[in-house]
Amino acid sequence: MPLSLRLSIADTLTLGNATCGFMAVYFTTTGILIPHIQGSNDSGMARSSAATAVILMLAAAIFDLFDGLVARKLRSSPMGAELDNLSDLISFGLAPAYFVLVYGMVANDAHQRVAAVGAIVVLLAVVLRLARFSCVTVKDGTFQGMPSPFGALTVVSIVLLELPFVATLLAIIGTAWLMVSRVEYPKPRGRLAVAMLSWIVLSMGLLAAWAFDAPGGQLLLQTGCALQLVLGAVIPLFATARRVNNFRDNRREARAQS
Repeated sequence: MPLSLRLSIADTLTLGNATCGFMAVYFTTTGILIPHIQGSNDSGMARSSAATAVILMLAAAIFDLFDGLVARKLRSSPMGAELDNLSDLISFGLAPAYFVLVYGMVANDAHQRVAAVGAIVVLLAVVLRLARFSCVTVKDGTFQGMPSPFGALTVVSIVLLELPFVATLLAIIGTAWLMVSRVEYPKPRGRLAVAMLSWIVLSMGLLAAWAFDAPGGQLLLQTGCALQLVLGAVIPLFATARRVNNFRDNRREARAQS
C-alpha cells in the first residue's frame, strides 16, 4: 500500500472504535426502533438490543483508550489524529445522539421532536469538542471539557435511568454543555487509565445482567447509571476547586514576592 495509507497498530484500534460505534447504531435500529414501528411488544428483545448497543459504545471507549496508549508507546501513522477524531464522532457523537433520538420515539412519556433537539445538541457538542481538541493547546495531562467517550456514556446512562422526560432532557443538555465547557478533566493515564478500564468492564457486566434479566439486574443497572452521573457531576467540582486553590496559591506567592 502507499505509505500514506499504511496503518499502524494504533490506527487499527481506532478503526475498531469506529466499527463499534456503527454497530451500536445498527443494534439500536434493528432491535429497538424497527420492532417499535412494527408494533412488536417484545420488551426482552428491546432490552437486549439496548444493552448490546451500549456495550458496543463501551467497547469503543476501550479501543479509544488503548489506541492512545499504543500510539505513545509505538507510533501512529500520519492519519492517526484524523482517524481518531472521525471514529470518536461516530462512536461518541452519532451513536449516543441516535440512542437519544430513538428513546424519544419509543418511550411512553417522551416527545419525539423535543428529543430530536436533544439528540442534535449532543451531536453538535461532540463535533465542537473534537474540533476544538484539534486546534486548541491545553496543558499536558488534561482535557478541556468532558471527554467525548465519558460524555457519551453519561448520556446513555441518563436514558437508561428512565427518569421523567423533562429531567432526562435537562440532564442530557447539561452533559452536552460540559463537553464544550472549559472545565478541565484529567487524561486517563497510569492508575486513572486502569480505574477507567475497570469501570468500563464493570459496566459491561451490569448491562449483561440487565439484558439477561438476572435477579436484581435492573437495580444493578440503575445503580451503575447513577454512579456514572455522580462521576460526571463530581469531577467538574473537583476541577473547579483545584483551579480556585491554584489561583489562591498564585496570589499568595505574588504577594510574598512584592
